[in-house]
Amino acid sequence: MKQYQLRTQTKESPPQPSMGDMEKDQAKPLAYPSPPAYPSPPATHFNGPIADEEESSRWNSSQYLRKRRCLLFCCGCCSAAVILLGVTILVLSLTVFKIKDPILTMNAIHIHGFDVGWGTDHPLSINATLTADVSIKNPNVAAFGYGSSVTEFYYEGKTMAVAYAPGGHVSPRRMVRMNVTVDVLADRVAKLSNFTSNILIGETVNLTSYTDVKGSVNVLGIYRRDMDVMINCTMTLDLSLIDQEVANKACQATVM
Repeated sequence: MKQYQLRTQTKESPPQPSMGDMEKDQAKPLAYPSPPAYPSPPATHFNGPIADEEESSRWNSSQYLRKRRCLLFCCGCCSAAVILLGVTILVLSLTVFKIKDPILTMNAIHIHGFDVGWGTDHPLSINATLTADVSIKNPNVAAFGYGSSVTEFYYEGKTMAVAYAPGGHVSPRRMVRMNVTVDVLADRVAKLSNFTSNILIGETVNLTSYTDVKGSVNVLGIYRRDMDVMINCTMTLDLSLIDQEVANKACQATVM
């Protein structure tokens, strides 16, 4: 019975550490934790001020890149628009808006009631009505405005008749015809001995004419060109006919 009691005491009450052993255990230093096997996750906005700074720097850089893309896009669009506008103006100036020379034509010259007589004040009197049919053609896309013009008729280099035409304008790609009355300078014709003898004989005489028309073409207020249109004609007048149209007419126009 005694042995059995000793065994039960041994199982129920294990030996307790002494005070010296407890002091030795408290004197030992604490062990440092080992480093983690995997790296810690990146700092977020929950990890303190460092994460806030990184997030703000990323936001600023993305905003800067976005502004830069917008600026480059705007500059590219403006450059493309300027180039396209320049090319369009160049093409139009070489095709549609190209200013062409107007065409001045002396269509015909008619003589009505040609009568020659001897007067008291002048040795020779001439009664004649001359009309000149002149046309101006404008091949441009803008109107051609011109001032008053003068047509002079010459015999052997001396003026014998003059015609005056008023100014006006020709619409784009249109033609205007004018019938101009020619004034015969009888006093000058009387001094031309060769012309007087031809009148008495009734032969033909060769005449020349010169017409000068000054005008301008203005395209949309951008292109403007001042032009001087001149035309020289040679013709044959039959003095034996009362009513006639001048024959053998040949004209050459020049634009400056």
